Amino acid sequence: MLELAALLADGRFHSGQRLAETLGVSRTAIWKQTRRLAELGLQVQSVRGRGYRLSQPLELLSSQAITEALEPQVADRLGPLHILAQIDSTNDFLAARLADPAAQGAVCLAEYQHRGRGRRGREWRSPFGRNLYLSLLWRFPCGPAAMQGLSLAVGTALIAALEQIGLQGAGLKWPNDILVDGSKLAGILIDMSGEAGGPTAAVIGVGINVAMPADAGSGIGQAWTDLRTQLDETVSRNRLAAGVLNHLVTAVREYEQTGLAGFQPAWQRHDLAHNRAVTVHLPQGEVAGQARGIDESGALIVEIEGRERRFSSGEISLRLNTE
Repeated sequence: MLELAALLADGRFHSGQRLAETLGVSRTAIWKQTRRLAELGLQVQSVRGRGYRLSQPLELLSSQAITEALEPQVADRLGPLHILAQIDSTNDFLAARLADPAAQGAVCLAEYQHRGRGRRGREWRSPFGRNLYLSLLWRFPCGPAAMQGLSLAVGTALIAALEQIGLQGAGLKWPNDILVDGSKLAGILIDMSGEAGGPTAAVIGVGINVAMPADAGSGIGQAWTDLRTQLDETVSRNRLAAGVLNHLVTAVREYEQTGLAGFQPAWQRHDLAHNRAVTVHLPQGEVAGQARGIDESGALIVEIEGRERRFSSGEISLRLNTE
């Protein structure tokens, strides 16, 4: 199926016979594969006498293109690069490899996720070939308690990667969202495993809306945006993937040395909640106050009725109130 998508990626018509000959299958098999592509969200047009084409050209992920765009010091630190046509979740794929020492620095990217996840079990919409779904496995020498600020550090790395391709005005919403003009552009999901004294294995998942089809985004329960809308141009997913990895690997290596302290100035520059009215949603209810930044561990500081309270991410969420 991925081979067929690659042949159709240019957006031009290709005859069923030629596709069948190229792939060494029957024309019936080609028809069945186009149906499967349609089920994954690709609009495949079929015209008698002309063949098949995608309604829009598609840039598929390429290990060669990504690797060639990596900085040498980053490429040296990465492990295997897995690019999959479809998967339940890129985070789950790497989490299944935690026991393998050779998986340090492993990267997983997918064209499509069946069960992409956000925080608190929310679904992450993952249409085929339109966005970026990327996970990195990294082992840290410290225990999980020292890792509470990792998602914040990763957020600053993503902002830097997005600014590198020309995006301006993106900000960070504690603890793991990137917004532009109040609409969600990207999210972070980190799954951790480790003993109290360390080490800790972290699977760092990143989802970035690159060119989200309107029908795929219609069921999202919050305002969203994508890079195509913000930049008014087509963004190379391979160049974006390499840029994210360049900044992400640099960030996790720095986090090993400084913890969150080295990232607090960057977080403060992009903190969308700072000194704003917010509502913190807790399992037992909600509280409202004024956000006052983060502490040294990454906990959110909220002033409530003149007193400061601290909230760790866990099973809570933050809403920025309209004033």
